[in-house]
Amino acid sequence: MRIDIFTIFPQMFESPLSSGIFKRASERHMLEIYIHNIRDYPHDKHNTVDDYPYGGGPGMVFKPDPVFEAVESVKKQVYPDSIPDVPVILLTPQGSILSQQIAGELSRQNHLMLICGHYEGVDERIMEHLATKSISIGDYVLSGGELPAMVLSDAVIRLIPGVLGSGLSPLDDSHSAGLLEYPQYTRPENFRGWIVPEVLLSGNHAEIARWRQEQSIIRTLKWRPDLIEKADLTLKEKDFIQQLQQSQEMV
Repeated sequence: MRIDIFTIFPQMFESPLSSGIFKRASERHMLEIYIHNIRDYPHDKHNTVDDYPYGGGPGMVFKPDPVFEAVESVKKQVYPDSIPDVPVILLTPQGSILSQQIAGELSRQNHLMLICGHYEGVDERIMEHLATKSISIGDYVLSGGELPAMVLSDAVIRLIPGVLGSGLSPLDDSHSAGLLEYPQYTRPENFRGWIVPEVLLSGNHAEIARWRQEQSIIRTLKWRPDLIEKADLTLKEKDFIQQLQQSQEMV
C-alpha cells in the first residue's frame, strides 16, 4: 500500500513513521508513506496556504489552490499515463466517524491520499471536488488533521495481511465483530492475590471460546451498550444478553 499525506506540519510525522507498526510494515515492503508539505505548492512569495473566510467570521480557512495542486501534482507523478480512482480522504471533524468497518474497507485499497485539515476549516470546494471521503476520529475538535491522519493510517495498516505477527490478531480486536474484546491475562497466574480465571487454564478450547464470547458481551453491555444494537449476534448470544438483563448480572 502507498499512503500520501498532505500537511503543513510534516515534522509531526517524523517520529511515528520511524517506529512501531509503520516501521515494521515499511521494512516488510508492505507500505510506502510519503509526506508532502502543502506550503511547497503556493505560487506567491509568502507561500500562503490560508486566508480570511468570505462573509466574515473568526479564524482562517485553507485555500483551495495549494491543496488541489499538491494532490494533483502527486497523482500525475505517480500515474503519468492514466490516473486511477484514488481515495482522497479529508481529515475533518465534519466527516464520518472512523470505524473498524471503514478501516477494513480502506485496508483493501492500494493507494490512499490523506489531507490534514487545519485552521478554522478548509475551503468547501476541497471537500466537494477533491476529497472523495471525509473522516473524523471522534466528536471533538483537534488543532489539525495530523493526529487523525496517524490514527487512520495505524488502523488501516494493521489490517493489511502480513503486517501483524499473527494473521488472527486483527480478528480478535475490539469492534472487529461489533463487540469489545474479551479480558486478556498472562503470567503470573497469581498477581497480588488476583487469580487468572480457571477456565483459561483448563485447556478446554470450546469452554474458553464460550467464556471469551460471553465476556465480550458482558463488557460491551457495561461500557458500550450502543454497540449491542449494531452487532451481528446469534440467537444464542441474544438469549445470553436477555438473561443478563433480566438478572442484572453486570460483571
